[in-house]
Amino acid sequence: MRFNRFAIPVLVALLAAALTVRSAWNAAAATRPSASVTYQNGAPPTGQAPSDAEIRERSAKLVQNQHQDDEALEQYERIEHEFDRTSGMNPRVLSEKMFRVVPNGFGTFKLPLRSDGAPADPFEYHRQLLAWKESLELALRQDDWKYKSANAKWQKKKRDRAELVDAGRDAFVTKWLGQETRNARLCDVFELDPSPNFHPHSLLQDALTRVTVKIWVDRDTNQLARGEAHVVRDISVGGGLFGKLYRGGVFSLEQSEVAPGIWLPVRYQYDFSGRKFLFTFEEHRYVEASRYRRLGPPKQALELVQNELASGRLFNGDP
Repeated sequence: MRFNRFAIPVLVALLAAALTVRSAWNAAAATRPSASVTYQNGAPPTGQAPSDAEIRERSAKLVQNQHQDDEALEQYERIEHEFDRTSGMNPRVLSEKMFRVVPNGFGTFKLPLRSDGAPADPFEYHRQLLAWKESLELALRQDDWKYKSANAKWQKKKRDRAELVDAGRDAFVTKWLGQETRNARLCDVFELDPSPNFHPHSLLQDALTRVTVKIWVDRDTNQLARGEAHVVRDISVGGGLFGKLYRGGVFSLEQSEVAPGIWLPVRYQYDFSGRKFLFTFEEHRYVEASRYRRLGPPKQALELVQNELASGRLFNGDP
């Protein structure tokens, strides 16, 4: 049971669900101005809870921004610096890896750059570069049965995520906590708790009932700056037969503006323990993403990788 397979989709859905929060936001408001008052960027004065009208306006903009960011991510490459570590107050790094994450027409593809300080094998990197090129070429052959098969899997993954997001809209009760400054930017802070009226219809939907969420929304841009999810009840896989993620797990995601109007992940972290069949395990990992660069749709990305292969030069993952 891998974290990436179960926990990350849950976290993404939780954060996306937070983009459509409802009138429970105003539970934190003792007094509010009239809904007819209009503020710059749709936000009320600093420290003042939003009204129902402001909630609707900002929520719609937040959803629009996140959809735009999600679409942009499919055309960007990035460098991911991945750290596995021990638990505790003074964690020790167990392994350190660096990847070049690139769009391949059906999601993303990871090219290894470094492992524990040692550069990737040049022959292995070249082999992965060829695999990336082949995937991009396939993405342009829409009559090919292999394209149809790969694209069907990619579209199903996107539909499954969308359905989970739709379920998440009803899964939480949300309230406004106040404001905080993060990275020199003022953010509204919201807390989401499982709704007692939500009835899940799948494994991942059930996970929504076992987690609480806190989000930070950038005040000036209505972009998601940070999301944090806490597992408050064990999450079972296969009715608990295959395994569990134990309560106490924490997952977080931070986003930042990487291009005008585009906010993409710059750091995510997870700390959890669980059981796979009869064996217990722990995972403690954080990933830093940087050096975002827009490659464009598959046709443009293919030109780039063809040029790289022709040049024979290795990609430099250092800043």
